[in-house]
Amino acid sequence: MTDDLRQAALQSKAWPFEEARKLLARYPDGKPGGAPILFETGYGPSGLPHIGTFNEVLRTTMVRRAFEVLSDQPTRLIAFSDDMDGLRKVPDNVPNGDMLAAHLGRPLTAIPDPFGTHDSFAAHNNAMLRAFLDRFGFDYEFLSATECYRSGRFDEALKGVLRNFDAIMAVMLPTLREERRRTYSPILPVSPTSGVVLQVPVEVIDADAGIIAFEDDGQRVEQSALGGLAKLQWKVDWAMRWAALGVDYEMAGKDLIDSVVQSGKIARVLGARPPEGFNYEMFLDEKGEKISKSKGNGLSLDEWLRYGPEESLAFYIYREPKKAKSLHVGLIPRAIDDYWQFRANWHDQPVEQRLGNPVHHVHAGAVPPGQLAVPFSLLLNLVGVLGAGATPDQVWGYLANYTDARADTDPDLDRLVGHAIAIHRDLVAPTLQRRAPDAREAAALRAFDEKLALMPDDATAEAIQDEVYEIGKAHFGKEGLRDWFKALYETLLGSSQGPRMGSFVRLYGIANSRRLIAEALGSGAGD
Repeated sequence: MTDDLRQAALQSKAWPFEEARKLLARYPDGKPGGAPILFETGYGPSGLPHIGTFNEVLRTTMVRRAFEVLSDQPTRLIAFSDDMDGLRKVPDNVPNGDMLAAHLGRPLTAIPDPFGTHDSFAAHNNAMLRAFLDRFGFDYEFLSATECYRSGRFDEALKGVLRNFDAIMAVMLPTLREERRRTYSPILPVSPTSGVVLQVPVEVIDADAGIIAFEDDGQRVEQSALGGLAKLQWKVDWAMRWAALGVDYEMAGKDLIDSVVQSGKIARVLGARPPEGFNYEMFLDEKGEKISKSKGNGLSLDEWLRYGPEESLAFYIYREPKKAKSLHVGLIPRAIDDYWQFRANWHDQPVEQRLGNPVHHVHAGAVPPGQLAVPFSLLLNLVGVLGAGATPDQVWGYLANYTDARADTDPDLDRLVGHAIAIHRDLVAPTLQRRAPDAREAAALRAFDEKLALMPDDATAEAIQDEVYEIGKAHFGKEGLRDWFKALYETLLGSSQGPRMGSFVRLYGIANSRRLIAEALGSGAGD
């Protein structure tokens, strides 16, 4: 780690460094005993991993890497699965729903796997989570709530909850509705008869021994709360986990602000210091509504990766985490081009600017060299005129007019060819509709065709663009150039937006572009 890099990081306004400096202030002399700084992300395994999981682990990892620039202290990241939670409802996206319905209320680790591949429903979803995190190369340690409870790892912390039962109730009861207060307990015993995680009042019999009493199906039961025979309500559980594991950093969505506050109070009751962290804003759909798994109005991780590479998603997630942002497929092309623009800039920037460049955090400071030979937006327009049946070989045939890159020498561009074909096939083609030009537009198109007829096949994009401007000014006036560009897009490409026409014509070829104009004019002007 160079001194210049560390000094710049200490002053950087990039949010991962601002977050990391909280941890420096938390332990100015290092964590006692040289223990590693512990980062945590939590996961509820009642459903499959989704883009929110990726979002939280990625952002936490960005803070972790930023801290490692600021400090030589060791770090760890725990991915914690709340797999001892009772199943509240049957998910819509899994098989064998009737079987799951028969196990409602039982811990996820005590419910058979509806997919039939693992020992339990939780084991299946935990395996999915780990495969998901491994797929993206995250450096983490997996922890299961069930294993922590059953192994006794949480026993001492549980005794702390029992010893401070009244103080914890004093924190929680004012936050609850009157009806909920009558039955609320920080402790959720597991029924010795049904195996259900019970939501019933609990009496502490012997805190040091971990003995509690509760009513189960009309019978008073005294049993241990230790060794997996009980778990905690989740806000109390969150606080207990912070205390038991020594968590130093955990972020959460804005919808959990009150939960963070209450869990922080409980952590202090337990004699622990709540972790650092911040509350990020939620993603919105195209209509500006909060994304909801139950509504199905969100964008899945697989959908983004079908239409854009992983780094474009990481780039989008990095930016403005405290601002509500839309998350839909229409954002992907712009995210790809912005990512490549920032990546191209990074290598020539001084260290201070590099640290504020999103790609620095996407690649943990090891930004790959290289630039994109063709903007993705231009690639997408090329595929658009080739049609829904375009193949990678066809696209590369046209790219040879524009760049020396080849599929075997530029794998990044080759991947983007595939993404552009997928976007056009699935999303763009059904919406394209070329309109006929009006009289003024037709005259300008004929003039453009005449100019192209006089240009050599290898005319530069700049030379073609100059002609586009001159024709536009002649037919639309300088103030009407935007109308001219829009007319080109709508009559030639079938879209209200498009690329620089000089670059497009250079890529598509003069002869092919003249044929597009001929089609728009409904005549043989391109022959």
